[in-house]
Amino acid sequence: MCAFLISHHFDRISHLKNTMSDKIIPITPINRRSANITQGKSRAPNRSMYYAMGYEESDFVKPMVGVANGHSTITPCNSGLQKLADAAVAGIEEAGGNAQIFGTPTISDGMAMGTEGMKYSLVSREVISDCIETCVQGQWMDGVLVVGGCDKNMPGGMMGILRANVPAIYVYGGTILPGRYQGRDLNIVSVFEAVGENAAGKMSDADLREIEMRAIPGTGSCGGMYTANTMSSAFEALGMSLPYSSTMANPHDEKENSAKESAKVLIEAIKKDLKPRDIVTKQALENAVAVIMATGGSTNAVLHFLAIAHTAGVDWTIDDFERMRKKIPVICDLKPSGKYLAVDLHLAGGIPQVMKTLLAAGLLHGDCMTITGKTIAENLQDIPNVPRADQDVIRPIDKPMYAEGHLAILKGNLSPEGAVAKITGLKNPVITGPARVFDDEQSALAAILAGKIKAGDVMVLRYLGPKGGPGMPEMLAPTGALIGAGLGESVGLITDGRFSGGTWGMVVGHVAPEAAAGGTIAFVNEGDSITIDAHKLILELNVPEAELAQRRQGWVAPAPRYTRGVQAKFAFNASSASKGAVLDLY
Repeated sequence: MCAFLISHHFDRISHLKNTMSDKIIPITPINRRSANITQGKSRAPNRSMYYAMGYEESDFVKPMVGVANGHSTITPCNSGLQKLADAAVAGIEEAGGNAQIFGTPTISDGMAMGTEGMKYSLVSREVISDCIETCVQGQWMDGVLVVGGCDKNMPGGMMGILRANVPAIYVYGGTILPGRYQGRDLNIVSVFEAVGENAAGKMSDADLREIEMRAIPGTGSCGGMYTANTMSSAFEALGMSLPYSSTMANPHDEKENSAKESAKVLIEAIKKDLKPRDIVTKQALENAVAVIMATGGSTNAVLHFLAIAHTAGVDWTIDDFERMRKKIPVICDLKPSGKYLAVDLHLAGGIPQVMKTLLAAGLLHGDCMTITGKTIAENLQDIPNVPRADQDVIRPIDKPMYAEGHLAILKGNLSPEGAVAKITGLKNPVITGPARVFDDEQSALAAILAGKIKAGDVMVLRYLGPKGGPGMPEMLAPTGALIGAGLGESVGLITDGRFSGGTWGMVVGHVAPEAAAGGTIAFVNEGDSITIDAHKLILELNVPEAELAQRRQGWVAPAPRYTRGVQAKFAFNASSASKGAVLDLY
């Protein structure tokens, strides 16, 4: 019946055509949807459905703004989002707009880690972006404010924003406050490492239980410079979130105030017709990646920004990360390889101080436009060129943690398309050792906990890529167990899967091509010699090419693990990790 009421007049067709071509037909100063509702023979049926939701006559001249609300009780990352969505709605209405709320799903990486559910995490990135594109375009919204918390809320939300390409802003749910036990701060990674310590006999069952109970004290996303905080920081640098918003704690009042202010800024962007693809340029991407490198961010940022660039239509490849790494120092001492959490970074000056330090050194594009309507340089004009001397979270540019960035792109016969290694926190990121081969995560974890993995080994976890997993699950359980067992710097681990933002150690992920696509990683045998050399950017299987050619003969890709549903669709459509594992690279 509803479909019968909806019109199919030319204004709607024109809008869709012009959205695809990035051109705008100026129907009214700020409100294209209202023009669609009030024009043509279908005016009464269309308007009547809005009256049913409490609209008044005057509402039809206001911009209609979507609020993509990621609130759920699935995870602490998202259980504190409703108050931010409510604040955003209040801000939209105070600024003269109408808010239309719709939901987006989430998967808790921390809860799903080590289970079959982890394979749905990356899939959810696509589902979230589909939700936002579908609702914004299907309801022809004038703008959209996305509220998200857990890891895939971030890239999924930004990809949806860029697909719809109406004025938009991202509101991060905020970081969690640290837990506390025996005089030290705790976070989610503390639990995974404690499991490894307990299995190695280095921690009692009682202490493990206390850490499990205390590590997550309330709402907010995982507290280190892990994936959620990495992406939020990058979005601030990208110009798509308000200054300081990316490091605020969810329980603090300033997070609600920032959400409300974000809504008001969005209304102004709608009036100016300032769209996401006007902001997310190649220079803006360089700014975002510069901040990722400077803060020691997650390896997942490589995968997600490849996907974001693809969605924005910006020419960006995996080699651009290596280009940026060579010129951007790590200037923040943040977990997982450093000392501090996101709340400490916020108190030290937040991402604006990081950005101003980079800008003053000529390492940031100050002329990039932001959602505030001001350039990066204008937003940062009152920030000091150097960090405050009373803190050591953010280092001066001439006294960095590391002279070059930490996310290295390794290539070789094991990864001709590239693989991603996080090389900070290691005394010597070089190892050559015998391969210990596993075709799933669970058997690899069991081997670590049983003490079967020794110093000098190189673990190979395969058939865990975008197609093979499917869904490219994260390997925090095995890597956390290695750290807990004291093997973090003496055992290598390579995988065509992903790592948690909380991972550190001698680890290399995103190996491409993946095993399920016939990549060399599929042909590693137990005991083969493998070299990981982050200095020379090499990932090499030390086996003659003639031998590898013989191993490839007769290889047949394994049967799909899923033949129906979202996992089957993801496995069928997913591009290589070196292309962002996107589903629409046709």
